Amino acid sequence: MAGQIPATPADGNMKVVVVPTLADADAPTVAELNAETAVDISCYLTAGGYQPSQDQATITDERLCSTQVFGSPGRKTLGLSLQVVDNTNSEYEEDYNEAVEVLAEGQDVYVVERRGVPFDVPFAAGQTVRVWPIKAGMKQNDPPEANSVLRATIPTFVTANVVDVVTVA
Repeated sequence: MAGQIPATPADGNMKVVVVPTLADADAPTVAELNAETAVDISCYLTAGGYQPSQDQATITDERLCSTQVFGSPGRKTLGLSLQVVDNTNSEYEEDYNEAVEVLAEGQDVYVVERRGVPFDVPFAAGQTVRVWPIKAGMKQNDPPEANSVLRATIPTFVTANVVDVVTVA
């Protein structure tokens, strides 16, 4: 292949919604993801505030006959931290604090991420999404900074398998 391989810009091309329930996390429907009960937190997340993490342990395989230690993939640990705009106690709280409200401590919800499509385009069948079944942790008020907005970080706890799946009609 000759020339530069094109790349999709990250800015504006990621949608993150919080969904209270999914009938089947392995096959989320367009209706579930576009429902009024699904809260789009894309514009509440700070630029670096969507923080997925993953780690995979190594199963060591040491043999008497070898000077090498071999390995196999072991258990996976996935995590998700969310830094959001926090309008608590401000003039915007009533209408513009949905991320803080839907991710209140103890809430069992699904965070669904879609990449590569403008955030304001509704979900459609055939799109690949990552589904995070989580329990929201305690909101941490982030320290105020000059020339910034008030933010909070919400840790999450993965409660079932995180899956990459295709949306269905």
